[in-house]
Amino acid sequence: MVKWVEKRIERDRRLGGPITTMALTPDSLKVGKMKTFKPLARNRIGISTILAALLMVVIVMVMSVIVYSWSTGIFGGLLGAPPNAGSQALSLESASFPGASNTNLTLYLRNIGSAPVTLVTWYVTDSNSNQYSRGVGSNVWTGAPSNQAPTVLITVKIYIGTSCGCNTPSTPFTFITGNSYTVVLVSSRNNQFPFTIVRGSS
Repeated sequence: MVKWVEKRIERDRRLGGPITTMALTPDSLKVGKMKTFKPLARNRIGISTILAALLMVVIVMVMSVIVYSWSTGIFGGLLGAPPNAGSQALSLESASFPGASNTNLTLYLRNIGSAPVTLVTWYVTDSNSNQYSRGVGSNVWTGAPSNQAPTVLITVKIYIGTSCGCNTPSTPFTFITGNSYTVVLVSSRNNQFPFTIVRGSS
């Protein structure tokens, strides 16, 4: 700093202008330093305030998108049925093989849930994992129970065999006395209801 002042005085003498003078004191040096660094501190505070404001705007926008998506059902479709849709549950009350038939099975089910039930598919599997099915792929289950209200007794008729109009296994089977079979019913909500049926003596 002293050398700079001396050079400035020397230049003023050569040019014939007024001589620059400056009193150099510790206080003046401190003031110069404060004037140098204060603007920088204020700039940093200003940038931090702007970033905080932008972050708040982003958070508000994200929350708005989430609320809107939920209200329009985008998330509802991913999470399944809404809570107020009720639950589906079926209880097997009895089963019979009409006319001592070895290809016909009738189930009597009670809707013990809090929501109506529409059945769309059935599977019947024997102990050797051979399986008949209806309502799978293009094989539509015609006459399936639809929109069965809670507490209602539901009658489900199942026909197996080579002429059942259902999907048949590579090794067909029939209902034999003393054998057990697994019957799985599937609702339009994709809820599955498995039951084990044992054919008793006629």
